[in-house]
Amino acid sequence: MSKLGTITLTGESGKKYEFAIYPRSDSFKALGAVYVQSKREIQDGKGVHTFIYVGETGDLSDRPLNHHRKACFDREGSNSVLLYLESDKTKRLDIETDIRNGYDMPCNRQ
Repeated sequence: MSKLGTITLTGESGKKYEFAIYPRSDSFKALGAVYVQSKREIQDGKGVHTFIYVGETGDLSDRPLNHHRKACFDREGSNSVLLYLESDKTKRLDIETDIRNGYDMPCNRQ
């Protein structure tokens, strides 16, 4: 995995979560995480993100890349995956909901 940096997302609750940024083309280990599909562009030498989808998985080696909404990710120009590692499923679901309610991501609307 070739980490590009980190980014902090704030949930509806006001809680902040630090996500690691990776190219969408990377392969990932079978770990539990909350993930965000993102379109990353460079503006004034900095990475700027358009958030496309938030989800959670118990297996990063499969879920972010082989998702039933992959067509939406492609259409929206996803080229990055933001990862927040969390092994506990209940915590992942809570974080996913907090982030989803804090942002309006197009592929979560469908």
